Amino acid sequence: MQKNTPPRSTIRLTRRGRIALVATGAVVVGTAVAVPLLILAPEEDGRPTTLVIPEGWRASQVYAAVDKALALPAGSTKKSLAKAALKLPNDAEGNPEGYLFPATYPLQEKTTPEKLLALMVDTANEKFNGAPIAAGAQRNAMNVYQAVTIASIVQAEAATRADMGKVARVVFNRLERGMPLQMDSTINYALGRSTLRTTANDTRIDSPYNSYQRMGLPPTPIDNPGEEAMRAAINPPPGDWLYFVTVRPGDTRFTADYAEHQRNVAEFNTHLKKDGARAAG
Repeated sequence: MQKNTPPRSTIRLTRRGRIALVATGAVVVGTAVAVPLLILAPEEDGRPTTLVIPEGWRASQVYAAVDKALALPAGSTKKSLAKAALKLPNDAEGNPEGYLFPATYPLQEKTTPEKLLALMVDTANEKFNGAPIAAGAQRNAMNVYQAVTIASIVQAEAATRADMGKVARVVFNRLERGMPLQMDSTINYALGRSTLRTTANDTRIDSPYNSYQRMGLPPTPIDNPGEEAMRAAINPPPGDWLYFVTVRPGDTRFTADYAEHQRNVAEFNTHLKKDGARAAG
């Protein structure tokens, strides 16, 4: 939910806050924490032959999916990171969040978590380090890792693919004004959840992902974005939007006027209460 921008004297840069990425608004979060494992083409003995990683899954979801697909004890894939030798950018500091590229991956008899994770990261590097993405990032005065971080926020915040470009434009418009991010998706990531209800207490949590209290980008991406979100992050459409809120499914409203945004937020809250009352009834 939109909060007032904190005084500049209380703002601290994040460790990688080299650019002040900022946006705001209460929006529908695109990435749910509990997403069913998607497996295709099972063999006759019941073992899956492919694993589908959807756009917007967090690393924790990917780890759990690999564990299940390979019939391993819970936590095995995460533990394998230490020996996976993933080819991640230096800024990632060994954390593959953002680089477990969403796609369909083959599962063979000798497939290991290390091999699967390496294939995901190699696929991400192939997609992200090509000329279009690298040049687009440079054009917007950021490196590729920062572009992936922005794309992960776009992936989480945009209610539809059609909204992705506008969400990214909000990011850059607010960036130019030195405003804080104030996005609920980063709070949800810090708390390991996905919800439409972000409370005032939530916005006070002590976390580098608290974009209500800290300026700049979060220290890592907050999910694993797809190509559409990446394209939006490096080439957003023109527009003067500073705020957005998904009032109801299919109705995301972008505006440059704060008073209009507050009216939209009030309408969002009204619908949320009605939906809650119907669910309780």
